[in-house]
Amino acid sequence: MSDVLVILCTFPDSGQARQIGTVLVEKQLAACVNLIPAVESIYRWQGNVETANEVLAIFKTTSAVFPAFEKTLTELHPYEVPEIIALTPTQVSDPYREWILGNSGLR
Repeated sequence: MSDVLVILCTFPDSGQARQIGTVLVEKQLAACVNLIPAVESIYRWQGNVETANEVLAIFKTTSAVFPAFEKTLTELHPYEVPEIIALTPTQVSDPYREWILGNSGLR
């Protein structure tokens, strides 16, 4: 199942998450994005501990389009260092896997 990726990325608000997520789906760099509002993040930035309310985006895509996905997301994202964490699922149902492959620029 190494061809399917689940990517986590946080955004400062739902408007930006929705706008960028839509672009990535329209360009077929992701088959789907789920937006989870009201995530509280605690992190270290430039030597200080910070907190922020963010929106978590969960993208479903493929390893084949990941380089273009990452480039586009990095260009559009408002953060200097956006969170882009790609996870490889060990199990994906065949119909859902085929749907991801068919909607992420591979076919």
